[in-house]
Amino acid sequence: MDKSLMSVIGYSHNLWSSTMSFLRTVLNDSVIIHPPGFYIIGFQSFPYISVYIIFLAFVYVVTVVCNILLVYIIAVDRRLHTPKFLAVVNLAVIDIMLNTSTIPSMIKTFLFKDNFVPFNQCLLQMYFHYAFLALESYSLAVLAYDRFIAICFPLRQNLFNTLLIMSCIIGVTWMYCAGLLAYSTAIMTRLSFCNSVRVFSYFCDYAPVFRLACNDYSLQWSLASASLGHLIGPFTFIILSYFIIIVTVCRMKSVSSRMKALTTCIEHLILVAIFYIPIFSIFLFGLFIRAIDPDQRVLSLSLAVCIPPCINPIVYSLKTKEIKIRVLHRIFRGHWVERQGKNFWPFP
Repeated sequence: MDKSLMSVIGYSHNLWSSTMSFLRTVLNDSVIIHPPGFYIIGFQSFPYISVYIIFLAFVYVVTVVCNILLVYIIAVDRRLHTPKFLAVVNLAVIDIMLNTSTIPSMIKTFLFKDNFVPFNQCLLQMYFHYAFLALESYSLAVLAYDRFIAICFPLRQNLFNTLLIMSCIIGVTWMYCAGLLAYSTAIMTRLSFCNSVRVFSYFCDYAPVFRLACNDYSLQWSLASASLGHLIGPFTFIILSYFIIIVTVCRMKSVSSRMKALTTCIEHLILVAIFYIPIFSIFLFGLFIRAIDPDQRVLSLSLAVCIPPCINPIVYSLKTKEIKIRVLHRIFRGHWVERQGKNFWPFP
């Protein structure tokens, strides 16, 4: 059954390529040709792809459940309605949407062997994936801003970091990413696809798709290169923020004050490391060591993108004292945890 299906797909692809080549010969170069869709063909030599996709399905369930639980805990407790936890809710929503943009389609493509994606659906997936990937990076920068104000300007938090200001910052990042990625995706419709329609990736990836075009894609290439700014810009802001935080902490006279200030940054630093280190490592490895196996690169990228949204809510639940206390309070439905929460943690 698989062989017959592959032969049908191969025949359809050859027929499409022949037809489009004929049209490109007969018509002039100004004609835009869009295929019915694309075939996702990543993980061609990966032997345990079914096991990997089942693992990602588990990751997706954990991502959705844990992030929804985190949002619920913050939403129902008015004492957590602060700028910091508004930023945490923002990150949780982005985590859910980021993994939703890829993992369900990966299950369909690689587990159920349905690798055809219609053209418009491909562009839609491309848009949502990269919009929420950029928002993930900016949301970590927003959390760094919260720590920067809380530690460096503790007496001016009510001036520089209110719920209204945090809402505006988050709103600006959403509008910026949504608008820029809408333009980046829209210009993909200017490309003609008259040759191959096979995308070597784990989803409708931006660069692998525009490289299939048979007309000029220099604008798309420029925007893809510029999109690294969505990673480098927020990461630079985070580094600068923590540099100033460290300088401020070193000026504190009390050792206990220093430790208390740095402790509030631990969960955020873990999230930053989990998100940025794998992605930067993959890009640097690909830049300096070009002979990298394509399947290994696709596997590494999919892990680097899908794992952080799963880990983020767990880190915040385990490392943030306010969240731990509220979770125990909800579990035991009593007030004793809240009364003793500052100095008591019943689990090892």
